[in-house]
Amino acid sequence: MIYDYKVEKQDGSFLELRDLKGKVILIVNTATKCGFTPQYEDLENLYEKYHDKGLEIIDIPCNQFKEQAPESDSEITHFCQINYNIKFPQMKKADVNGENEIELYKFLKSQKGFEGFGKGPKAIAMSTLLKTIDKDYKNNPDIKWNFTKFLVNRDGEVVARFEPTEKMTKIDEKIAELI
Repeated sequence: MIYDYKVEKQDGSFLELRDLKGKVILIVNTATKCGFTPQYEDLENLYEKYHDKGLEIIDIPCNQFKEQAPESDSEITHFCQINYNIKFPQMKKADVNGENEIELYKFLKSQKGFEGFGKGPKAIAMSTLLKTIDKDYKNNPDIKWNFTKFLVNRDGEVVARFEPTEKMTKIDEKIAELI
């Protein structure tokens, strides 16, 4: 269950996910130098729209995808506050794949694997890129890129995984169903 996990905050303390029982949680791995970085604005809009109704967003910066989050934790926070005025919490930068991945991501990927990028130009571009990195990318649950999102319902169940190419309107609709 999601409540068995914790995530390290930038100050070295931990966010215990059990403290979020009864909330809808959106967990996202982010980066500051990515083509999807403008999604920070969409995430902040979701946070402002639904936070008072029980939504929490957990931002976990990650530098595993073409080193697109090279800054320190404090520099990432400063960038996000200056450029996107985000108010949701940012955690310590972490790995979401591989031998150093945080335990939370092992769990998330075991609950919702990769289901494809959908359709459209961004989806085609992501598929083309990933074929050059991992020809078997479709057949494993690994996080494929920055801004992959997992949605957790009020009971702590992982109910959806959204790839970075997913339209934010679909994510908004799913959150609205759970709120």
